[in-house]
Amino acid sequence: MIISRQEIETQEAERLAPYAMLSRDSRGRAHAEEEHPYRSAFQRDRDRIIHTTAFRRLEYKTQVFLTTEGDYYRTRLTHTIEVAQIGRTIARALQVNEDLTEAICLAHDLGHGPFGHSGEAALNGLMAQHGGFDHNYQSFRIVEKLENRFPDFRGLNLTWEVREGILKHETEYDRSDVTDFEPDWRPTLEAQIVNYADEIAYTTADLDDGLRYGMITPEQLDEIEFWRRVAAELELNPRQSFSDMDRHRIIRRLVGKEVSDVINATHGQIEANGVKSVEDVRRLPHNLVRHSEEVRAFDRQLKDFLFHNLYQHWRVMRMDRKARRFIAELFEAYTNSPVILPTSVQEAAKQRSLYRTVCDYIAGMTDRFALQEYSKLFNPMERV
Repeated sequence: MIISRQEIETQEAERLAPYAMLSRDSRGRAHAEEEHPYRSAFQRDRDRIIHTTAFRRLEYKTQVFLTTEGDYYRTRLTHTIEVAQIGRTIARALQVNEDLTEAICLAHDLGHGPFGHSGEAALNGLMAQHGGFDHNYQSFRIVEKLENRFPDFRGLNLTWEVREGILKHETEYDRSDVTDFEPDWRPTLEAQIVNYADEIAYTTADLDDGLRYGMITPEQLDEIEFWRRVAAELELNPRQSFSDMDRHRIIRRLVGKEVSDVINATHGQIEANGVKSVEDVRRLPHNLVRHSEEVRAFDRQLKDFLFHNLYQHWRVMRMDRKARRFIAELFEAYTNSPVILPTSVQEAAKQRSLYRTVCDYIAGMTDRFALQEYSKLFNPMERV
């Protein structure tokens, strides 16, 4: 038996909750296209995102630790895969559209430049007089216009719901201008799930990486209630001994607890607010997806700990300084002498401002390519 797109859409309608976003009910694409015979609209969006140049480049873009510092650290790509896995788990449990959730998860960090948040901060400062730089909005620009893969339009021509989900992605570090996407309405439940999948993925992964490379120690974490509870449940005493297996077990249990809490707390909110449709989700004055108050407090304590003890660790701060210097000197060289830019970039600058074009060019670089460019421009012994 061959499963057609129509059959996929029928299965969605039969299987998913009434407040799930069905692919057949999508508002569609900006440019009309013939539907695919074997994939739903959201499955097609997911696949288009995976095949982009921007997605492949995530493999060599920093999450927290520069890719030059070691092979074990998470990259922006491994982070994205972890977000998608967590997002699908939550979506499946709540009976909403996994394909829509996954598509937004896979696209949410496409706009990150090299060197993680350090690179973003550097670009934003350099672009202060030219519209600034925000990786969340850059993700939208990539799928909307910067990827050039179709003869009849620029961008990926994604469905309205995926594009809205990318723009309305919100975490502690993510905010965007959503003026053109009904700013007074909440996004779909699927898009809201991505917010928490992202936060769970980066908090637990950064903790894992920090422990793995000794930037934080189990003894430091003894003050964190979440850590103590999980260690007690696993009958571990990290003060006495702490192996790689112990770390794997604790991180795995932390992820599981956070995911389960989001599922249960969100289900409670759905029932408490009498949500029966997508419109009910969107018309609420607040998002439905959330943690319970207890886990929210635990998570807040853990995030504060990571901010002060990991993200401001002297080694991370050294990486930050190096990254900002690389970005600033590349930006200055390109904007002062556009003739050193590749011909294709020079041509693009004729269609929009030089500063935005240079910003797009640098933002698209991997860590490795940015370092190579830096060496070619400023090391007299390096071939150009």
